[in-house]
Amino acid sequence: MTTPRTVPGKILLIFYGFFGCAGAILFFNLFLERIITFLAFILRTIHEREVRRKGIGNSPNTSSNKDSNSLDEVSLDDWKPSVYWVMLILLVGAIIVACSASAMYHPVEGWTYFEAIYFCFVAFATIGFGDYVVSQKATYDYVYFYRFGNFVFIVIGCCFIYSLFNVTSIVIKQFLNWLLQKMNRRCTFGTLKCNASAAAAGRRNAITPGYLQRKHNGKEGVDVDFDSDSSFRRNSGELISMRDFLQANKISVAMMQKQLWETSQRGMGYNYSSTSGFQGGVGPLAILNKKLGQDDA
Repeated sequence: MTTPRTVPGKILLIFYGFFGCAGAILFFNLFLERIITFLAFILRTIHEREVRRKGIGNSPNTSSNKDSNSLDEVSLDDWKPSVYWVMLILLVGAIIVACSASAMYHPVEGWTYFEAIYFCFVAFATIGFGDYVVSQKATYDYVYFYRFGNFVFIVIGCCFIYSLFNVTSIVIKQFLNWLLQKMNRRCTFGTLKCNASAAAAGRRNAITPGYLQRKHNGKEGVDVDFDSDSSFRRNSGELISMRDFLQANKISVAMMQKQLWETSQRGMGYNYSSTSGFQGGVGPLAILNKKLGQDDA
């Protein structure tokens, strides 16, 4: 395991690591953009075939064919690739790469197959515990081919795991939004139930003075119960703020869906004539471009 020992070597590592890690993140983002574009194109092609097959089967005459074609175009325009399918495909790709790499590490390094799988996840996720390290033996058979294969597997595995982590984060946020909505509904139901019980008991609102309640509609002796309405108005601000919070959390999910739809519309080709450099379409690079005003799309 090569590590710097001198002060100039450590200083060089700091600068090299800074720009090297930044370049690696850019490379992973560009890989994420390309693989998402490819998957969106494939999923859109499959969806188009399904829509056309169903449209032809349900249209016996020419007029109905025209109507079905127009409906198909509208449905294709509104269609967006599913994040769950993209996550599943990336997961399958990461498993295939990890299993292929483990098949190489298992006999060469003398590890068990589970240890090789464990090393692949730790290395591909850039965790790097260091408990399992490759190329530590004195001699290897076909050492140059082994080192080249090790390099290829680690690069491809890191790209797949990085893309999988980004897409999985969107799915986790969707689950958290769903959980917050469930909690919000329960809290709303409990609040309305408490208000109903308070109204049934005829308790006076602690905020509204009694003489103001009795003066309602110009009648001094009529005692009007404002408890349920005033409590609802007091709680309405909290409920609206919770809805705004949930809506704000959905922005990133909608952004991911919108980016998937845009990439599926563009297909495999990108129009870089209007851009001045690298413009990430999906993932953290797209978020940075939108926040910094670099994305013209």
